[in-house]
Amino acid sequence: MGKALPYSETPDGRYFVVKGRLWRKTNPNLSKPDEEQLVRELMAARRAVRASKGDADETVSARSRVDAAKIALGERGPVWWEDGAPDYNRHLARNTPYSDWFAGLTDD
Repeated sequence: MGKALPYSETPDGRYFVVKGRLWRKTNPNLSKPDEEQLVRELMAARRAVRASKGDADETVSARSRVDAAKIALGERGPVWWEDGAPDYNRHLARNTPYSDWFAGLTDD
């Protein structure tokens, strides 16, 4: 079986692969300004998580902001495609319908 190159994208553009695991990509239907704003919120929320260490309530709040931003970006929550295909986010590529495609990747 081949090894995925860093951040290979599935042929349908729904996922990228890191260490053999599928990660859902951002919804390509978002406008560029909306995507940029949501990414800024995501980064701010991640900084808030880091800054909240030691304060459980702040950590929960900051993690909730991260989750909300990722849902708004389409990386979590309901899928952004409309063909009824299931979500394989965080699944190992070799255990999904992408297995043959993934096996064909090489790191040469």
